[in-house]
This record gives sequence, C-alpha cells and structure tokens, in this order.
Amino acid sequence: MKASAFVYPWDVNGDPEAADRIAALGVRQATLASAYHSTRALTPRHPRHRIVTARHAAVLYPADARWEGRTLRPYPAGDWAPGDAFGEAAEALTGAGLDVHTWVVLAHNSRLGEEHPETSVVNVYGDRYPWAPCIAQPGTRAYLVDLAAEAAVRPGARGTELESLGWYGLAHLHAHDKIAGVGLGDAGQYLMSLCFCESCRQGYGDHGLDAGELAAAVRAALEPVWRGAPSDGGWAGVEKLLGESRSAATRAWRDETARTLQETAVAAVRAAAPDGFQVLLHADPVSYHCGANAGVDPAHVLSVADGVVVPCTGGAGLLTPFAEQGREGAVLAANFTVVAGMGGSPGTLEQDARRAVEQGATQLRLYHAGLASDGDLEAVRAALARL
Repeated sequence: MKASAFVYPWDVNGDPEAADRIAALGVRQATLASAYHSTRALTPRHPRHRIVTARHAAVLYPADARWEGRTLRPYPAGDWAPGDAFGEAAEALTGAGLDVHTWVVLAHNSRLGEEHPETSVVNVYGDRYPWAPCIAQPGTRAYLVDLAAEAAVRPGARGTELESLGWYGLAHLHAHDKIAGVGLGDAGQYLMSLCFCESCRQGYGDHGLDAGELAAAVRAALEPVWRGAPSDGGWAGVEKLLGESRSAATRAWRDETARTLQETAVAAVRAAAPDGFQVLLHADPVSYHCGANAGVDPAHVLSVADGVVVPCTGGAGLLTPFAEQGREGAVLAANFTVVAGMGGSPGTLEQDARRAVEQGATQLRLYHAGLASDGDLEAVRAALARL
C-alpha cells in the first residue's frame, strides 16, 4: 500500500541526512508543504535548529508575476523558508527516490485577515475571524483559486493535496485558544461559524432568507447554549436550534459556495499541471463541517478531484461515505497522526491501517515525518515493513 509522509521544507533543507531518513521509513512519497499557515514546529534531528517559527502564512517558493498589482496576494516566507525552500527540499527528496506532491493550505491565513479584515468570516455578533477568509467573497475566491494553481504545480511535483479548500469557522487553534469555557457542541459550532459579511448576507437572501431576521434567529438560538443548555449532536441539533427551513437554507448557500470553489480551484490546478498530475482534497464527508479538512459532499468531490485525504486518527469511520461512492480508481488516503506527543499512536499504525483498508482506504498519509521523535519513526518503519 502506498504511503506518504508529510514534510516541511525546513525539515529537509540544511540537513543532508533528512531525505534518506524519510525514504527509509518505507514511504514512496513525500507530501511537501509549498504554501502553509503560521506555526511553531519542532525539528528534533536538524543539525542547525530545533524550533522553527513560521510567523505568518506564506508561500515557500518565489511567487510569480501573476500577483503584480493585486491587493490580495501571497506573502513570502521569512528566514524560516528563504528563497525557493520548496524547490530545494523537493530536489533532495526526489534524489532519495521519493515522489513529491505539494501540500497547499488555502483558506487559513491570519495575516491576510489582519491586514485585510474585510476578507474574514464575520459571525452573527460582528466578531471577525482573521484566520478564516470568507470563501463567498469574489476577491477572496479569485485569490484562493490562483494560489491553488501556483502553489500546487511546482517544478518536480507529481501531484497535490489541497487543505482547507472550503469554509473555516470558529473551531480553530488560534494562538493561545481560550474558547472552551462553554461547550458549544456540533450545532453551536455551526451557528458560530455562519458568516454575515455582505457577500453571505446577499447569499442568504438568494436562498429566501432575510439576513437581519436570520441573524436575530441565530442569536436567539445561541442564548440557551451560552447558559449551558446541552444541544443535540449533528445536523438534527442545528435544526432544533434554528428550525428546519432556516437551517436548510443556510446550508444550501454554504454547500453551493464550497462546491463551486472546489470545482474552480481544481480546474485551475489541472489547467496549470502536466498530464497525469494527481489532485486530492483534505476532506470531511459532512458538508457543513468547517476546518482544514473541508466539509464536502462525497459524491461531488470524487467527481471533481482524484480522491481525498481523510482524518483517521482515532478511527477510520469518515472513510465510509467516500468508499460507498464506489468510484473506481479514486484515491482514499487514510491520514494518521504518527507523533505520539500530538495524540498519535505510531505503535498501533499497522492495526489502524488494516482497519482503514477494510473501510475503503487505498493509501496512507502519515503526519508528520519532521515532527516525530526517533521512537515514533522507528514504530512507523516497523509498521510499514509489515504492511
């Protein structure tokens, strides 16, 4: 079974042993970040550093002339990934015998939201989420589509994995998060992720809702949640809080917005890519979910992309809706965290992978070769050797 390890350029560049070490895990592919959000990352084996602080979302290569004169444009990386950091790392990984696919983070960019606050999701109370660009806004959509095409199709890459190609919302680790004081549940998270920017207010109107009345209804629905009342899980919980017709209309607007963005972005990548270039989306099979694994309709996304990368740490159940589509040749990559200190279980990778195969997985993704300890990597090597 083909396995790929996620990697940052700074894991490889400046470490002459990194590429061979990753190949020795038994993986055939490296999924290498080319556009990434802000992070603080451990590099436990690098000869020059142990902590890398990526201070803002950035492209990890020199952006091209398509961005000249545009207000919304990608930010260059600083000293954590200078020059063509992606290209340098890709060359080393290819030299070690690995296929390289790009790893592109899209609708997740705090610096964009800070410098251009009008681009952000704004909740029903008027609070903006700077980490979450609103994917309904025409300017933001144009930026994301062009970023997807540029960052995905880098020299030497044979495919791409597009992360956060959909709605972002409240649930996000933003700096030192302190938002767990009230248990919002699935329904409360949805209501607190609804956007009320001008584009979304118009979108609700196109689906038969008065945006002002909808906002009042959302605030009323959330009042008992703020006071600690439990809410039902899943979509039924949203309908109970907001009502079936209002809930359906908001979801119709948001699903349509995400689907058309996914279609447009994947088409742009394919237009820029050579023949045989593989396009996968990080995906959640529940379309109203927000986050890095974008909520999608399984049938739709598998008609658009070559497959999906699905979070499976803690269980592979999210694979089932994709597998049920029965699309021949679709890649269903089960994504397992293999960093024990980040909640992963590298010691059970073999068993977890076999269960994922039973539920339809065709490939594995391992998060993350650069962050893992030596012990974690040894467990991965042993598991892949037995699979």
